[in-house]
Amino acid sequence: MSIEPIAGRYLTAEIAGRRQRIYFEEAGQGRPVLCLHTAGADTRQWRHILNDAEITASNRIIAFDMPWHGKSLPPEGFQTEEYLLTTEVYMETVLKVAETLGLDRPVLAGCSMGGRIALQLAAQAPERFSGFIAIEASDFQPAWYDIDWFHRPDAHGGEMGAALVSTNISPFAPEAERWNTLWMFMSSGPGVFRGDLSFYTRDESLTGRLNDIDTARTPVHLIVGAYDFTCTPEDAARTAAAIPGATLSVMEELGHFPMSEHPAGFRPFFVEGLGKMPGMDRIAAE
Repeated sequence: MSIEPIAGRYLTAEIAGRRQRIYFEEAGQGRPVLCLHTAGADTRQWRHILNDAEITASNRIIAFDMPWHGKSLPPEGFQTEEYLLTTEVYMETVLKVAETLGLDRPVLAGCSMGGRIALQLAAQAPERFSGFIAIEASDFQPAWYDIDWFHRPDAHGGEMGAALVSTNISPFAPEAERWNTLWMFMSSGPGVFRGDLSFYTRDESLTGRLNDIDTARTPVHLIVGAYDFTCTPEDAARTAAAIPGATLSVMEELGHFPMSEHPAGFRPFFVEGLGKMPGMDRIAAE
């Protein structure tokens, strides 16, 4: 029997003029690292990093559920509206969480849509962070699928989302972690995955801002899985090449949800990324 060191709490903040009650988890001490989950998922994706004693010995790892996700409820009146995430609200949410928690220029680490918004913040609010780790992230990814399949009266949106997700998980992923990852999408709220993908597949505003990122001021490191065909290594390489001074690592045996689908395979790449950020003590990669 054991009790994990992760502590979960709630914060309340006003975002886009509305009161939001947001769930977050944290573990460790030292330099703050704020972690963002993928579309349609939640903070459970980061549980292995939060439980890593070597990483948390010198890093305060914090992950939160976006509003509408996981343990963060939608705002009051949600039943009368359609959930569609926007770049502006997403950035405001991340900034407001960091401010409410009193984080002094944390490292921002995000995966998929979280990686995309990390790059947006690197371009538009670099003074608020000390560095950026963008995982499975690129400047723009048009949909190769119909996002409306994830919110229909004649199909279970969570199961449809999991079916899409399963195609982007590496065949090297342990079976248990593959299904743990899929469960997060199966249990997503109605229309939430679709609303996130609306942002991820339709917002092209980052493509014109990559040159605004100053890596001499705040380093940017991209990490991508070779088995990711939503954000391919070529997509990540194209994006990294457009950011002067950005670095890139390719994970040969991982897919689009690396911290969740294959925690042991992801760990050394995340440690490498942390090592490129300011104020980092050395952590064993293995």
